[in-house]
Amino acid sequence: MASSGSETGAGGAPLIGVTTYLERSVTGVWDVMASFLPKLYIDGVTDAGGIAVLLPPQPVDDAIAKSVIGGLDGLIIAGGADVDPRLYGQEFHPATGAPREDRDAWELALTRAALAADLPYFGICRGAQILNVAYGGTLVQHLPDVIGDERYQPGPAVFGDQTMTVEPGTCLAGVVGQEVDGKVYHHQAIDEVGDGLTVTARTDDGVIEALEVPGQSYAVAVQWHPEVTTQDRRLFAGLVAAAKERKARTS
Repeated sequence: MASSGSETGAGGAPLIGVTTYLERSVTGVWDVMASFLPKLYIDGVTDAGGIAVLLPPQPVDDAIAKSVIGGLDGLIIAGGADVDPRLYGQEFHPATGAPREDRDAWELALTRAALAADLPYFGICRGAQILNVAYGGTLVQHLPDVIGDERYQPGPAVFGDQTMTVEPGTCLAGVVGQEVDGKVYHHQAIDEVGDGLTVTARTDDGVIEALEVPGQSYAVAVQWHPEVTTQDRRLFAGLVAAAKERKARTS
């Protein structure tokens, strides 16, 4: 029988890969480039009954991505820096951050490998944008140009509050219902939706806040930050439940 590659998980808990930042880090006497991830992401996975496995940016090709995915039961593409606009055919907007080419390449490769394997997938903020770009979509590089203010990113490390209306009958609706309040922190947004993706949630001003991949067992991406709302772990629980089902099915 096929093996998921994660049979050593304690108590049968699924292994959930979570992508990380790669940034300059100063701690004690050290000033180095380091992989890191806010603990809230890890808590989201472990609170839902999964085991978090961190996936730092590194050299990648299709074979490497397939090998990484083969050892996991689920994948989270975490939030973070702006996606390089050259990947969707645009020049840099003045407000767009410096490109993280290593992270873009790593996460796009993992996304494509995960979806090819029908691995349960959850994109958060940047993760939703990576999913859209992977499917040939584009991004609004600076949302205030479109909506006229900065309510989706009110200030440095300040989250905005938005209510999202969820499309009925979608995977997302099955997890959170048809309305959800979320913490937002994005100055960019989904623009042209990639071929094959479905929009599953919007705010009242029309900003796309969630996408799904039809035909996948679980492939949900949201632009808000569910890891911040620690009393609500439904989206993490949905991913972990799908990962458990896949693990049982493939073991």
